[in-house]
Amino acid sequence: MSDKPHVVIIGAGFGGMRVAKRLAGKPVRVTLIDKRNYHLFQPLLYQVATAGISPNEIAYPVRAIFRSQKNFDFLMTRVTSVDVEKRVVQTEEGPVPYDYLVVAVGSSVNFYGNASLEQNALPLKDISDAVRIRNHVLRMFELADHETDAGRRQALLTFVAVGGGPTGVESAGALSELIRLVLRRDYRAINMDNVRVITMEGAPMILPGFPASLQAAARKSLEKKRVEVRVETKVLDYDGEKLTLENGEIIPARTVLWSAGVCAASLTAKLGLDMGRGGRVPVLPTLQAAGHPNVFVIGDAAYLEEHGSPLPMVAQVAMQQAQVAADNILAAVGNRPAREFRYRNMGMMATIGRNAAVASVFGVNFSGALAWVVWLVIHLIALIGFRNRLIVLIDWTWSYFFYDRAVRLITRE
Repeated sequence: MSDKPHVVIIGAGFGGMRVAKRLAGKPVRVTLIDKRNYHLFQPLLYQVATAGISPNEIAYPVRAIFRSQKNFDFLMTRVTSVDVEKRVVQTEEGPVPYDYLVVAVGSSVNFYGNASLEQNALPLKDISDAVRIRNHVLRMFELADHETDAGRRQALLTFVAVGGGPTGVESAGALSELIRLVLRRDYRAINMDNVRVITMEGAPMILPGFPASLQAAARKSLEKKRVEVRVETKVLDYDGEKLTLENGEIIPARTVLWSAGVCAASLTAKLGLDMGRGGRVPVLPTLQAAGHPNVFVIGDAAYLEEHGSPLPMVAQVAMQQAQVAADNILAAVGNRPAREFRYRNMGMMATIGRNAAVASVFGVNFSGALAWVVWLVIHLIALIGFRNRLIVLIDWTWSYFFYDRAVRLITRE
């Protein structure tokens, strides 16, 4: 056993992976713990859900990513708790002692305590969720193809995406294109003019946080793709067959996609640390947990304010924090002072479908085909592995020119 300080990282998301990579070749031992053996590129999950790409194209084995990093080890197991006093991570495979701990457990879907939504709505957070949505959407068309009752058929062909953030907007746009451009050729007995795709947002506009001009452009693009956009609309209940809104309106629908909010992963409650809003752990500007200088919390699990507002729960925050956390661990090992984290907003973007996207990059706002091309390039570059980039590019190119989707399968995956 090496006498080098042991850094344990919980979570193989964007933040955890970046910490591990930044510690490559440094005088520490690194152990990354995750319940899955792969890193998932979550921004493209909605494309798996809408039959655009396969799950394996946005996931990459952790061990393959780090096979050349000599100071790295991986443990696939579930973390059950953390003893911050004894500096031990408890897992289903046994205890893992640490000198420095990085908590990068990400977030989970927030149903705001609504049991009916949690039971019946379809979240989109992992590969299993995406495949479940794909199976469900295709199954609705199979059922509708032979349904003789007009009311039941309409409910089967009504798809509601709750949440007007990037995930909800991208899912609604991709779902509409799947239906109008692809499935209409597979299900010739169904009148696609009767299919409804609805996106709902509780705020006055979709894409909260985006510049107003881009919000308007996104709405226009969605409506052009025959997506019904409803704002200032809140969901009260969903029993699997009908959606009840706060204003009393009832929408018969067999499909409700839920992307209306996230909260810190439930593991944060088992860390023995103070918890703040949304289950997130309040951290110092150095990203250390108060009273525990050897524990760093980053990404969606961390609560840190800048300019009076909490940092957003997005990937670029996690990746920037990962670099500072890794540097501060090395500073502690070398008896140097830690540096404070300062978030640099690189911009935001969302795609609504072919030739349609909105982007705000370094203060420059643009939309349409140019934003769509920029979105494609950035997401291709961000994918891990040349093979994944190549296959996704081929799938996108095929879909663009031939109006087809690669993975229209109902599976047990």
